[in-house]
Amino acid sequence: MAKTDDKNAHLPKAKETVAPVVSDADAVARFLAAARAMPPARPADGRGRLAFALDATGSRQPTWALACDIQADMFASAAAHGGLDMQIVYYRGQGECRASPFVTDAATLGALMRRIACQGGLTQIHRVLEHLAREAERSGLRAAVFVGDAMEEDAARLMEAAGQLALRGVRLFMFQEGSDSRVEEVFRSLADVTSGAYCRFDARAPDELRQLLSAVAAYAAGGRPALIARRDAGARLLIAALGG
Repeated sequence: MAKTDDKNAHLPKAKETVAPVVSDADAVARFLAAARAMPPARPADGRGRLAFALDATGSRQPTWALACDIQADMFASAAAHGGLDMQIVYYRGQGECRASPFVTDAATLGALMRRIACQGGLTQIHRVLEHLAREAERSGLRAAVFVGDAMEEDAARLMEAAGQLALRGVRLFMFQEGSDSRVEEVFRSLADVTSGAYCRFDARAPDELRQLLSAVAAYAAGGRPALIARRDAGARLLIAALGG
């Protein structure tokens, strides 16, 4: 997998930006209105597009292994709605943050993911969000999943980055492992600003995460009608989180 500071993949180190800070209710309302006005974009070939971002630090290997397995179900879930191109984005270690190319099948993505081992380090969620904004401009990305259990960054900076995603019509689906209340507060806010969804999961109940991620994949491929058609618990949770 190429480093993301290559032309098409690497996430460069964070830089200061001149983007507006989301700091008041009116600004947040404008971001939400802009996001709601934009349906999930579809490439010319009719396939959906989804960024699948994960925290790969410290003790995250069991959840990473679970995600390696679940991604096959995500592709299968999207197949009935025109198919899905999916990209893996992850961070780990001391400042490493990378993204894969978009791939069209579970075997290719699984092979990429199985070559990655988790390494200790601090969270780099801001770099993931900045990458997603660039990807939205480059490829029309309109939906992204993030799976993690920690947040060790400045919340205002993350909200600013999420606001930029909202302006580009990207919805964040934030999945929290564990029950840290500070993490929940920030993850919920990031989802809210982008008109996305927040859900908590327990890695010891893998079927729950499987249903949730498969529902997101269906949404990325077919929008809200695809969620409604699924009629499973994961889809119902996401529909409720998206506002019914």
